[in-house]
Amino acid sequence: MGNLLKVLTYNELDQGPNFFLDFENAQPTEAETAVWNQVNAVLEEAQGVLAELQSYTGAGQEIREAIQNPGDLRLQERAWSAVCPLVAKLKRFYEFSLRLGEGSEPPFPPPAPPPASCAPPTTSNSGGPHPGGALPRASVSPAGAGVVTGGALSAENALRSLLEALTSPPYAPTQHLEREQALAKQFAEILHFTLSFDELKMTNPAIQNDFSYYRRTISRNRINNLQLDAESEVNNEMANRMSLFYAEATPMLKTLSNATTKFVSENKTLPIEDTTDCLSTMACVCRVMLETPEYRSRFTNTETLLFCMRVMVGVIILYDHVHPVGAFAKTSKIDVSGRGEPGGCRGHPAPPNAAVMPA
Repeated sequence: MGNLLKVLTYNELDQGPNFFLDFENAQPTEAETAVWNQVNAVLEEAQGVLAELQSYTGAGQEIREAIQNPGDLRLQERAWSAVCPLVAKLKRFYEFSLRLGEGSEPPFPPPAPPPASCAPPTTSNSGGPHPGGALPRASVSPAGAGVVTGGALSAENALRSLLEALTSPPYAPTQHLEREQALAKQFAEILHFTLSFDELKMTNPAIQNDFSYYRRTISRNRINNLQLDAESEVNNEMANRMSLFYAEATPMLKTLSNATTKFVSENKTLPIEDTTDCLSTMACVCRVMLETPEYRSRFTNTETLLFCMRVMVGVIILYDHVHPVGAFAKTSKIDVSGRGEPGGCRGHPAPPNAAVMPA
């Protein structure tokens, strides 16, 4: 009976925010240009991070051979030479998350310039130093060593500037998203990057395996009073923080959530509802675009539909992290209960033919 009543009483006005957010062609207006340029530099770096993470193959074979043959110095050197540049990449990813999150963690001393080479570990069958002394240094490419380049210089304030532009009075969230579509698109791209990064990280066990081997080797050599050049690149404090970051199931989403929560807490004059309403409104707009044939037909690329779905799921998760009572409370502006479909607006349930979007 309840579903029948929902069918009979549903009309177009129940959809809530109803406009097309052009994720494919939105261009910045003159008023948006300054913030857009700042955020665009960060997004360009984000694409590089995703490309490197997608091609991350790990050093599993080299590590296995080194562990199985602890007395073979050639295999030890080979494993160490393979792991060092990979750890430099992981450091770069971690540093990008800090810049994206506006330093949401306590600051740490800047690392020394990356070494031109990386000394391999020296081990014997007992795990101690090899009686023959240190092995010859193994050259390691400095690429991906975490050097801040290009748009990274503006990354620290990019997310804050974007949130301020999309939440500041006098406009309501719906007005912001409709008027400032280029900035709304960039916020969607940050969400898309966040979920894409975490998906790649979760499906690649080599990341944590490589870093664990690196930390074990560093610890073993410290016990044996040996200093490796790699420690000036990733010192113990940095390694501990990186370890906590990669231990998270969704590290980049946590960074984004912490940064958004920090933005809300530090802006005392901006009601938290302005930020959470912006998130719930974007979820509603994505839902409406996915369910409205007229809007769907305006996308020229089928990948944009998947992008829109991912953004809708991401913004609901972010809302759940940032809102004081989360997305699943009765007072939530996003209806994720049985009375509506995920992504529906509270008070504006999704139409009865809407597909359930798994989160």
